[in-house]
Amino acid sequence: MTDARFTTEAGPSLVLSGVGPRPASVELVGARAHVVAQLSGRGKTWRAVLPLRASRWGGAELPLPAGDYPLVIETAADAPAIEPAPSLPLVQLGTLRASFDGTTVRVGPPIDPAYDSGEGQDALERRYATRPGGLENAVFFESFYGRNASCNPLAIDRELARRLPGLTRYWSVVDLSVQVPEGAIPVVEGSPDWWRARGAARLLVVNDWLRRRFSRRPGQVVLQTWHGTPLKRLALHRPGFDPRRMAAVVRESRRWNILLAQNPYASRILGKAYAFLTRPIWVEGYPRNDVLTTGDGAATRLALGIRPEDRVVLYAPTWRDDRSEIVDFVDPVRLAADTDSVVLVRGHSRTLLPGKDAAGPRVIDVTGFPDTSLLLLAADALVTDYSSVMFDFSVTGKPMYFLVPDMEHYRGELRGFYFDLVEHAPGPVVRTQEELVAELTAGDPTRFAAKYQDWRAKFNPRDDGRAAERVVDRILDQGLIIRS
Repeated sequence: MTDARFTTEAGPSLVLSGVGPRPASVELVGARAHVVAQLSGRGKTWRAVLPLRASRWGGAELPLPAGDYPLVIETAADAPAIEPAPSLPLVQLGTLRASFDGTTVRVGPPIDPAYDSGEGQDALERRYATRPGGLENAVFFESFYGRNASCNPLAIDRELARRLPGLTRYWSVVDLSVQVPEGAIPVVEGSPDWWRARGAARLLVVNDWLRRRFSRRPGQVVLQTWHGTPLKRLALHRPGFDPRRMAAVVRESRRWNILLAQNPYASRILGKAYAFLTRPIWVEGYPRNDVLTTGDGAATRLALGIRPEDRVVLYAPTWRDDRSEIVDFVDPVRLAADTDSVVLVRGHSRTLLPGKDAAGPRVIDVTGFPDTSLLLLAADALVTDYSSVMFDFSVTGKPMYFLVPDMEHYRGELRGFYFDLVEHAPGPVVRTQEELVAELTAGDPTRFAAKYQDWRAKFNPRDDGRAAERVVDRILDQGLIIRS
């Protein structure tokens, strides 16, 4: 019989043991991560230790992301089958919680079960929304609902930490698999620490909606950086009249004090789409794009295992309102072969949790990679559709390609556009993978030079490598954080 137990002796782990020859391999295979067991045994008994933590992209070893991890055991062809292991109840293992039903490990964030319920969250909200006392001279950061520490909040964090190294910086994370910047304090969404930090920090820097119930305390300031210049219609501008959505948009925008825009065009659109017309909009370029003018992609290529001489094509489509996973308009294995490239597949943040990694020769799924800006720096060309990544990649001046097989459906039914992409695109607009391959292998990007120049003049006038400096100048000059 196979035995199973959880242990924290050398970090959270699942230990399996049994009688007979040891398996050829034992793994936990999740959608975005997997771990391989350390095996021991000399033939009569065996033992497999599966760490519930992993290192990706050369980063630190961190707990596994929350999710399900099926157990995969491979045995030699002539070896007897491994008997099923017993199930294990949900247990707290320090940096995560885990259960095992005999075939699958289920990993969750390390939140005390007493708080992991609607009633428990209501109690925490009441406690920290009404707590007495003043605010803490601290910043609360959140990027893409805590799924990573990236984008404009990360760039602002780095500049604040450089100038005020003693400043307390909290990062909202869905679980402790999210790596936060050096010196920052991770707070797991829904935990007592998360509620306290969000309710006590003088400044909140976020790039999307503030989830759950949130009310600014007197003196608190919310800087909404947003996460892209819009091509697709947003918020109040989305097609179809939905009074509940409209009410939610207005309620959300009232939580913000300041809105950051990449360019004057985005300032006008975001101000109207979010009914943010009478409060300050800072048009300073995007801090996340500073690295595109000041850095290089060598370290990212090294972390991804890409040779300096390889051509890298980044495929980064936006999400769709009518599906949860990344669109399937590209066969990345065939694209890599047909263009003699390494293909990086980058799903939108909203496809991170429901999707799974693409795989194949010369294909690397980087949906879970923490920072999109570094991928843009490492890529030689971008393939996208309607994603705002187009307005960031143009800072580099490198070729862009627009694969839009569903343009009529997207423009006419799902979202709609603020301008005609085909007319203004600074690169070829194609409908099929075959057309895309032809452009990547034989097309001449220089024929779009004039459109590219006009595009950059309109959308990147402030993306000069110093946006984070200017934003932090404003934060400090206006006393949103106290210098100490």
